[in-house]
Amino acid sequence: MSKLFVEASPHIRSPRTTKNIMLDVIIALCPALVASIVIFGYKAAVLVAVCVASCVLFEFLFNKIVKKKGTVSDLSAVVTGMLLAFNLPADLPVYMAVIGGFVAIVIVKCLFGGIGQNFANPAITARIVLMLSFTASMTSVWAKPMAWLDKTDAVTSATPLNVLASGEGELPSLMDMLLGLRGGCLGETCIAALLIGGIYLICRRVIRPITPICFIGTVALLTFFSGGFDVNYVAYQVMGGGLVLGAFFMATDYSTTPMTDKGNVIFAIGCGVITFLIREFATYPEGVSFSILVMNCLTPLIDRFTASKPFGAITPKKEGKKE
Repeated sequence: MSKLFVEASPHIRSPRTTKNIMLDVIIALCPALVASIVIFGYKAAVLVAVCVASCVLFEFLFNKIVKKKGTVSDLSAVVTGMLLAFNLPADLPVYMAVIGGFVAIVIVKCLFGGIGQNFANPAITARIVLMLSFTASMTSVWAKPMAWLDKTDAVTSATPLNVLASGEGELPSLMDMLLGLRGGCLGETCIAALLIGGIYLICRRVIRPITPICFIGTVALLTFFSGGFDVNYVAYQVMGGGLVLGAFFMATDYSTTPMTDKGNVIFAIGCGVITFLIREFATYPEGVSFSILVMNCLTPLIDRFTASKPFGAITPKKEGKKE
């Protein structure tokens, strides 16, 4: 008779590992990476390399200092570095990118226990810290698309969202928006490349489409009503900032988003509402990063009210309550 072994849950195991999932995310980010290098030139490649290298190095050093088992091989630091770079302007000074890597890995990730323990998305938080610390470099100096072919240092001072907010300047065509030929952060400009990566993640079942659909759909719907039912205005709002990047690659982070489908719907709609409110009424023309961070902080509360009750479970009575 074979022996029975009793082990702690989970009893159903999956062949998917953290490394497998992170590798899929890296593959999904590659189209946007290639597009950013084509659009912004070698500066894009340098910025991505610096962000990835600094994130990996900081995680390696932290684990060494606290004598913790190395986690660099799970590729999560690489993903964080790529996402951080995608949220930065192409002309951002390298030392600022290194500071962002330190904030993302050491402060947001490692000090809270490492992967799966952080309460907020590391790349998003690092971007906000850099935006508040180096506002001019993060919000007013945008590399001109394809300027590297002319060997010039030309910059454009406005993104499509800046133009929409101020009413000054000329908007690129919708086709240019789709292909990324406009001002913006490194990895947010080429919508076509981001959609290819997002569809890949959905097909690989790394993410579910419910979050990006609800996030983008909420922003589009609110913009449609507030913009006088102008479809073109909605298209510019959807493609003009970091909405697609955030919806597919950062609002779907496992450790900082709700566990249930109902919770993810609430999370995504909340992100959409906050993004719309910031774009419509706040000083900053973009609100994706702030919305995701706010909803990250609300995730435990969302989980509390949307978690499924196990069949047959009895809710414990509160202390002091009479029978």
